[in-house]
Amino acid sequence: MKILLCICLFIFSIPTLTAQVIDKEKLLEYYESQRYAEAAQYLQSIYPEDTKDIKALTQMAYCHMMSGKLPEAEKNYLKVNAAEPDNIPVLFSLANINSRRGNGTKAKTYLLQIVQLDSLNFNAYRQLAGLGDTAEEKLSYLKKANTLNTTDPDVAFDLSAAYRELKQYQRAYDVLKIAIDADNANFTLQSAQLPLANQLGKYKEVIETGEKLMKEDADANVINEMGQAYFYLKEYQKCAAAFKTLEDLGIQNEGTLYYMALSYRELKDYDNALMYAEKTIDEGISKHIELYYIALAGIYENKNRFSEALEAYKRGLTFHHTNHTIYYRLGLLYDFNLKQTKNAVTYYNLYLKNKPDPEKEQEQITYVKARIIALSSKI
Repeated sequence: MKILLCICLFIFSIPTLTAQVIDKEKLLEYYESQRYAEAAQYLQSIYPEDTKDIKALTQMAYCHMMSGKLPEAEKNYLKVNAAEPDNIPVLFSLANINSRRGNGTKAKTYLLQIVQLDSLNFNAYRQLAGLGDTAEEKLSYLKKANTLNTTDPDVAFDLSAAYRELKQYQRAYDVLKIAIDADNANFTLQSAQLPLANQLGKYKEVIETGEKLMKEDADANVINEMGQAYFYLKEYQKCAAAFKTLEDLGIQNEGTLYYMALSYRELKDYDNALMYAEKTIDEGISKHIELYYIALAGIYENKNRFSEALEAYKRGLTFHHTNHTIYYRLGLLYDFNLKQTKNAVTYYNLYLKNKPDPEKEQEQITYVKARIIALSSKI
């Protein structure tokens, strides 16, 4: 209703000089149905291209902006800005247009003009925060915006995240608390506050808030925070159950598995404790670790440091999912550089036993089979 009223006032403030030719009801209909492109086209048919009428230029600029014709919108707003350089709504529109077009530097210039005119303009500081060039600059603008409006949820969320990044957990928590107190049904803010509450040792609060949030949505992040809180409250069975839920969903990680291992240990369920300790280790090791050792060993070979290459290859074999390429490389190393025929045959056979892809590695397979025959006669 407020927007419609503004539109009506906007339309009926058109100069009386053109009142006899503008169909204001038609224009209002375009606005109400959000047919802004047609509204802009209609206005252009009424006003000459070189019009200097501020209200007409502003209205056409607005219609172009709302219809996505940003270059046309900017052209008209610039005309208005040249005539009225301190017009804050126009400066906001120009900032918005440039931000949408990816020109953050230009958008920032207009916003800075606004804060020079109005040092208490919350929206200008909020938008400047999004255009900050450094973390420090972004934090400065967020702090100013938050000071002007402590209950705005978006600014509170972003400022809290900035404080959390700096490990200033109490400040991050306090910023969110004020916004949550003003809107205790804002689950986004409450979810963001959970890890901070855990950091600050407010474990019972985490459980209480988490249970409330879980009634709305079984979010994995909430379950994770509750699991940690249960652990520190020594409710180990609930901790293990919470993280088992994540495991069943396939979204476990090194941390969740570690808490499960510790919880089962405290429950004296050593079989599960051992199993999850092993899972923690597996999860903590990159699935590409064998490739890294192959690369390292290859570099050692290039430098003729064969004993170190051998050590690197064998280190790669200690991981759970061994890459069969390591067996092939070891066979070559023993065969040509270390001149240990028996070991070469052993690793060539292990390469074949691990079933390399017959299409992708046909050449290597054929070669290895031939080398095994050739070397076996020398053993």
